[in-house]
This record gives sequence, C-alpha cells and structure tokens, in this order.
Amino acid sequence: MRFFSHFGKYFIMLKGMISKPENSKLYWKEFMHQCSEIGMGSLGIVCIISLFMGAVSALQTAYQITSPIMSKLIIAQIIRDTVILEFAPTLICIVLAGVVGSKIASELGNMRVSEQIDAIEIMGINSKTYLIMPKIAAALVTIPMLVILAMVLGIYGGRLTVGISGIISTETYDRGLKELFIPYNVFFAMMKAYTFAFIVSSIPAYFGYYVKGGSLEIGRNSTKSVVVTCVVILFADYILAALLL
Repeated sequence: MRFFSHFGKYFIMLKGMISKPENSKLYWKEFMHQCSEIGMGSLGIVCIISLFMGAVSALQTAYQITSPIMSKLIIAQIIRDTVILEFAPTLICIVLAGVVGSKIASELGNMRVSEQIDAIEIMGINSKTYLIMPKIAAALVTIPMLVILAMVLGIYGGRLTVGISGIISTETYDRGLKELFIPYNVFFAMMKAYTFAFIVSSIPAYFGYYVKGGSLEIGRNSTKSVVVTCVVILFADYILAALLL
C-alpha cells in the first residue's frame, strides 16, 4: 500500500512541474546552473571510472581468452561492445545516482525543512517547476554526454592497457574495433542513458521534495533515494534490454 502511495505522489509531482515558467530568464539561469553542477561536477569521477573500467575489461578479457585458435581481434570487440552496451550507460549512471542523486535529494530536503519551498509557493511561484524541472532537464542534457565520454574513455583505456601490457598491438586493437561493429548498439546505449538520466534526477527529487522532519530525515531520505534509484536503474536496464535487443 505504501508503494502505491509513493508511486502516485511521484507522478503527481511530475505532472505538477509541467507548467509555463513565470520568468523564462530565471528558469534558464537555473537550468544552466544545474548543467554546470551535474555535468562539470561529475566529470572527474566519470573520467577516472571510465579509464579503469576499460583497462580492467582488457585485462580480464585477455585472461579468459586462452585458446590459440581464437583471433586476438576478439579482445577489442568484447571490450568495445561491453563498454558501449553495459558499462558506460549503466555503471556510470549508478555512480551518478550516488553523486548527483544524493545531492539533489539533500538540496531539496534542506529547502523543505528550512521552509524555503513554502516561501517560494507563497510568492506565487510553482516550486515543482522552478526547483525540479531544471534539474531533470539538465540531467537529460548532461548525463548522455557523460555516457558518450565514458564510452570513448573506456575504449581508450582498454587500448592503453593492451598496448602497455603487450597483450596485443594497438594496430590489432584498432582493427578489432572496426570489425563487426553494430551502430545500433550505440543507439541502444543512448536510449539507456536518457532513461537513466531521468531516473537519476526525478527519483531523488521526489524524496527530497517530500521529506518530513529535520536534518536526520534529510540524510535518511538521501540514502533511500540512492538505493531506490539504483534498483530502478537495474530494473529499467532489464526492461530496455528485453524490449530493444
């Protein structure tokens, strides 16, 4: 019963934030601020994770391919498809659920507890539109860009590793990347990126916007929002794979 209550309030929140902005310039300024916070604020951790993700994939793939009959080109193909299909969109968005999601939940929760949201409503401003919509819009713009960057860095991390460790030559790796490439995989990865971006921004916004209590409840709701977001991402990952692959 509690699940359906949260489910209904979540969609009521999404419906309530769709309205005409009272001041377009103010909303644009908030949107650009959120793009900077979400995009540039997460850039460092995304770069580090992506490089090591590709490097570890290269080492583990080379370790598992022991048959001399199999072509070394398969190593590059496995790294490419693994990074594009799963690691870049799913793993990066799960990390962003902790980095971005907890920040959104704690920010809105603090505004709710300190009655700043009530003050915004009293001034005649739709608080859902002003506080939540720019965050979701910014996430839909910046997170897919971060996923594309993660794809590139993940594949490059694999190339760097195979070259340094001498598993295969970089020329062989580059040739393997081009062979049997399916462009639809990139489309599928971007569909996942946009879906996960919406989840990462909207669910923490819900938990932060409707927080009740004091500072202790803000911390609890932030933790709960990260856990729920990660579970929903994994569930959505399965649904998208079943529908689109």
